[in-house]
Amino acid sequence: MSKPLLTDKIQTAKPAKKPRPSAPPVRIFALGGLGEIGKNMYGVEFKNEIIIIDAGLKFPDAEMSGVDYIIPDIRYLLDNKHKVKGMFLTHGHEDHIGAIPYVLRQIQMPIYGGALTIGLVRAKLEEHRLLDQSDLRVFHEDETIAFRHLSVHFFRTTHSIPDAFGVVVETPYGPIVHTGDFKFDFTPEDKPANLHKILHIGARGVLALMADSTNSERDGFTPSERTVGDSILRLFRECPGRILFATFASNVHRLQQVVEAAIRTGRKIAIVGRSMEKVFVIGQELGYIRVPDGMMIDVKAVNRYRDDQVLIICTGSQGEPNAALTRIASGAHRSIQIHPEDTVIFSSSPIPGNTQNVNRSIDLLMRAGAEVKYGSILDIHTSGHGCREDLKLMISSLRPKYFVPIHGEYRMMLNHRHLAVQVGVPDSNVYLMNIGNTLSLFRNYARKGRNIPSGDVYINNGELRTHEKELLEERVQLAHDGVVIVAITIHRETRKLLSGPELITRGFVYMQDSKPLLRRAEAMLRKQLNKAGEQREYNRAAWEQMTNNTLNRYFKRELGRSPYIMPSIMEV
Repeated sequence: MSKPLLTDKIQTAKPAKKPRPSAPPVRIFALGGLGEIGKNMYGVEFKNEIIIIDAGLKFPDAEMSGVDYIIPDIRYLLDNKHKVKGMFLTHGHEDHIGAIPYVLRQIQMPIYGGALTIGLVRAKLEEHRLLDQSDLRVFHEDETIAFRHLSVHFFRTTHSIPDAFGVVVETPYGPIVHTGDFKFDFTPEDKPANLHKILHIGARGVLALMADSTNSERDGFTPSERTVGDSILRLFRECPGRILFATFASNVHRLQQVVEAAIRTGRKIAIVGRSMEKVFVIGQELGYIRVPDGMMIDVKAVNRYRDDQVLIICTGSQGEPNAALTRIASGAHRSIQIHPEDTVIFSSSPIPGNTQNVNRSIDLLMRAGAEVKYGSILDIHTSGHGCREDLKLMISSLRPKYFVPIHGEYRMMLNHRHLAVQVGVPDSNVYLMNIGNTLSLFRNYARKGRNIPSGDVYINNGELRTHEKELLEERVQLAHDGVVIVAITIHRETRKLLSGPELITRGFVYMQDSKPLLRRAEAMLRKQLNKAGEQREYNRAAWEQMTNNTLNRYFKRELGRSPYIMPSIMEV
């Protein structure tokens, strides 16, 4: 029988010794990252202390018009500001650090992370004009940050960005481990995962493990990042003209591989995209990106060189509307236009929800005459997330008493649960949680806790939109079914209908071809309004509601559609 969600009745293991009712639990919760890709934010709480792990964003769906980003709802943290001791960052990807400026505007706290992670956060806070009021601290793998009841230390992992760490929160009942994003790469571009320390933590006994579920559906181990470098070099040698290389700006390992391929093929490098420029500066300052003098050129200078001497590294691998490659593809970039022998390389896989945008960019580039290289068959991208064997190795190394799959859509978390059971975690000790659920942990006992406020907060033009959901629903309705404006004039004294109703449509039906349909709707509504007027039953709100109800029923019956109805009532 499959395991229920935490919101259902939980089957828990019978405790060897039930804790005293007065014993306070250690609670873990998620404000994002469960049942979704992105928006990662987790918490560990004991008595008057809360440790936050990550604060990320996710990108909106194509239908979410007017929304730039989505971040977690932090009402629970705002209600418990006095408990928040600090935020600990597993690595520097946007789905883990993108919400930090919006959180810091509301809660002041120290932020801990690896050197590159803190460098990326510093640049982000400077852009938001929050750097002066921030407290950023670089931690080291062997360091422990201690509070009164809880303490935090780290272990190095391998991901698609340097300075990736797992976080260990020591509690009175045992350690709670958060893996961060990870894979086991035994020939990495950077330092390898500290498997020795992971095994040591597991030997001491782990109370609960919260682990990345992204690739739980993929068999085997995730291929090494080093295999990608050879494929990139081979592709560069085959390209006769300019190369435009699109990848995640934060994939520093990939950027260094591209630089090395450019060196070996004699190409100058131009960087396009603000986030890419920022990462190159930070990466070079910290020594993660190494570029010989004289190789970098300004984007405005690319036309001074032969096409086979130019590499353009750009943002836009996810088809983001305002990214550099998207603007190049649409012909909207001021400095770069597609040449007939250009080769565009997509070195990433589409994030769920972005496939349509990526395909649109590819089509536009091909129409402009470029050759586009994309897809897993080229071996120019490998995931930074562990596959099934990586996940099993992490679970069996840490040997947790309780297991909570995180960082993934529901099916990914469910598959991760099955893996945990395979390697020895009791089925009753695995918990599939929802955002806003809490899990209360004791030394030998776990149970469902009370839910906490949670949800999505929308970012539009850099501003928080806490009530944007209703606006989005209206936008979607307008986009799908259009709008019907209803002009009505009534006598102020007699309350009788003087003119109208007249229907004007936008985005609903073509008015010239739909006159009979609209005239029937007008006649039906006129009959209802006249009847109400004769009975002197006039109330503006009631007439607007009558107009909405009458027309919605009619259009739903006739066309199966529900346009947005806008009554406009004038009294004369």
